[in-house]
Amino acid sequence: MPNASPRVVIIGAGIVGANLADELAQLGWTNTLVVEQGPLVIPGGSTSHAPGLVFSSNPSKSMTEFAQYTIEKLTSLTGPDGRGSFLPVGGLEVATTEERLQDLHRRAGWNRSYGVEAHAIDADECAKLFPMLDRDMVLGGLLTPGDGLALAAKGTQLVIDRARAAGVEFRDRTTVTDIETTGGRVSAVIAGEDRIPADIVVSCAGFWGPKIGEMVGTTIPLLPLGHQFAWTTEVPSLVGKNELPAGAQAPILRYQDKDLYFREWGERIGIGSYAHRPMPVDLDTLRTYSPEEITEEVMPSSLDFTPEDFVREWEASQELLPELAQTQVQRGFNGIFSFTPDGGSLVGQSREVDGFFVAEAVWVTHGAGIAKAVAELIALGRSNTDLSGIDLNRFEDALTTPEYVSETSQQNFVEIYDVIHPLQPRVSPRDLRLSPFNEQQKALGAFFLETNGWERPHWYEANAALLNELPEEWKAPPRDEWADRFHSPIAAVEAWKTRTNVAMYDMTALKRFEVKGPGAGELLHGLTTSSMLRKPGAVSYTLLLDEAGGITSDITVAILDEETYQVGANSNIDFASITRAAKHQSAADPSKWATVRETTPGTCCIGLWGPLAREVISEVSDDDLSNDGLKYFRTKQITLGGIPVTAMRLSYVGELGWELYTSADLGHRLWDVLWDVLWEAGRDYGLIAAGREAFNSLRLEKGFRSFGSDMTSEHEPMQAGLGFAVKASKTDDFRGKAALADRAAAATQKLTCLTLDRREDVVLGSEPVYLMASSAGTADAEVGTASATGRTPASTGGADGYVTSAAYGYSIGKSIAYAWLPNTLSVGDGVEIEYLGRRLPATVTAEPIFDPEMTRLKG
Repeated sequence: MPNASPRVVIIGAGIVGANLADELAQLGWTNTLVVEQGPLVIPGGSTSHAPGLVFSSNPSKSMTEFAQYTIEKLTSLTGPDGRGSFLPVGGLEVATTEERLQDLHRRAGWNRSYGVEAHAIDADECAKLFPMLDRDMVLGGLLTPGDGLALAAKGTQLVIDRARAAGVEFRDRTTVTDIETTGGRVSAVIAGEDRIPADIVVSCAGFWGPKIGEMVGTTIPLLPLGHQFAWTTEVPSLVGKNELPAGAQAPILRYQDKDLYFREWGERIGIGSYAHRPMPVDLDTLRTYSPEEITEEVMPSSLDFTPEDFVREWEASQELLPELAQTQVQRGFNGIFSFTPDGGSLVGQSREVDGFFVAEAVWVTHGAGIAKAVAELIALGRSNTDLSGIDLNRFEDALTTPEYVSETSQQNFVEIYDVIHPLQPRVSPRDLRLSPFNEQQKALGAFFLETNGWERPHWYEANAALLNELPEEWKAPPRDEWADRFHSPIAAVEAWKTRTNVAMYDMTALKRFEVKGPGAGELLHGLTTSSMLRKPGAVSYTLLLDEAGGITSDITVAILDEETYQVGANSNIDFASITRAAKHQSAADPSKWATVRETTPGTCCIGLWGPLAREVISEVSDDDLSNDGLKYFRTKQITLGGIPVTAMRLSYVGELGWELYTSADLGHRLWDVLWDVLWEAGRDYGLIAAGREAFNSLRLEKGFRSFGSDMTSEHEPMQAGLGFAVKASKTDDFRGKAALADRAAAATQKLTCLTLDRREDVVLGSEPVYLMASSAGTADAEVGTASATGRTPASTGGADGYVTSAAYGYSIGKSIAYAWLPNTLSVGDGVEIEYLGRRLPATVTAEPIFDPEMTRLKG
């Protein structure tokens, strides 16, 4: 019987490509061909030389899950020798500075948040686990017992054997020279004189990925970089310890204070270094090898070792592991790995070409996990694990230029083991994307942080003059050193003035695009949870779902006229998915064509919000902006000081006001028109400019969600607290509708609002949360112990949930944290949040905390 599944061609038979073929086969898709330019037993890519470290610790829940699946799968892959493809030796990270020790507590929290066993241990325990350590250098460590070493080459061969047995074809010594497209989708892969028909093509070519992408006009923004790895000569204490030549028993050791890692390698120690200068690789000049030339020591991804780059690293290695002074560096190489502008993998379908998928910049740690997710994406239409953080289409076009990719990828190499604050901006390049208000913001002393290339004011130093006027109840207590980074008490002033007077927020960086044409309404109607077939002037907060009812984004849609819709989106991922849907609809029925056009760079936006917003705007506009003139969640065209503006009556800080849009060339003037109200005699309404720190605090007080942090495709609307965005009056079908009821009924967790019990406590996000057997008392216990005041953990296992977004709530005088927790909790129940190794008491709180009746927001 012929195979009925679409023809899939996978380019690359490393750990990702081979596992993808295997995962597709397990889903019943076996009409697959994997082509590899090298010999199948040693393809010659990064998998062939990878040292095999698998570390779960990651601030991303998805990446943690991918690592866990990789461990699970490699453990299950047993060869003829009866041994698996994973050595569960554990992972050990050591701290030699107080800053690193604190960071290890935070990393332990990440692990526990996502169900991974982790322990902060003292120096003595570190020395027991890795006896070579200089005990006196170490302050403490992080032990992850489930981590270990992937036998990547062995595991890859085993999944190849299993996929072959299921009917998958593998063809090595085959170089892809082109990819054919027909009607905007892939149709064949060209390998020399051979034309291989294909319905789906997946690039798993590793650092060769950009060359594959060029064949279909799809940018794959990664940079190949050399990374040093060396082996010592025989280490006396390891003689006879490990049975296999590359065997290990001691944990993988990471010495991040010096950008080094170590693993036992039989009777030697293998040393990896990120401490050297970045070594970018030009694919056009990279030496090519014939398949016959490739061996375990000679391959395209293995460059000559540069000993001059290893001098200080060798000295640091001998300091931490004094026994290495009895050895020498026997040999080494500079292995090529893929780095990206934000350090993440590149996964998903091309925006430009249907049927062309990529799974690139994937390291061994996440190889099998990401392969599983991509197989689900291809076969089921969506992954069971959220992919938004690694989606190929997440980058704006300006962030995919060769110059930007090169600089930022090299920076990520340098910073790979650095202690990075969640708000820490990149150092360079800066001032890449500027709003038209940038000049005025600098004049007010704006402190900028960078997001997605945009310079965004976090607060304004000009508002420091108001600190003396700030009421006592609005003042936040001092923070610890970590929470105090990229924070200013000025944010309290900006929140106060927004709630009591009026403030201007720069919302230019909000992603937006125009959907236009006779099919625009129908297109968006079928993709969203709200009705899009309404009269012009309507504005909707709505959701995009996948077929399983998971939230893929939350967007705002304004109907500007019968055929023009403005979409306020979260990222370029939304732009790519709606563009693809518009192309399909237009092709299916040309009378219902729709186009999608990026408008962010050519426009700008000011959020004018606060109880006095209407008074300010009435000074510069004759348009009726009363409740009758422009209702809540409506839009219309107005004029402000002679400037044409699209005004939308909505607010994400929970106060009366509007988002005011105009073209970028008029933005500078729009700011001045509003700001000049300050200087009109007798008309000082206390107007200030305010930044993102105050904005985030105010939006959490109002319970507004942030996609990617508070909810992802792993959540359905009801459990995320967004059931109101699924309009009961919408009887028409929309993507994901059929799955909603069953998915909501099966949900066991919900996004829960917490307030920290003590005013001085602040958390930042991703911290583990623990249920309590009793809600009485307070707690400040060290992790792993019961509180001294009667609040005891409900269980001694892993965390019961994790924090998504958090901020100090200036309006309420305490910190707010949203967290995914069991839906059995009730308002008033006590929990504890683990922060830097301490348990902080918190309480489940009714939401929204501020203005629950919506009287202020609706004016």
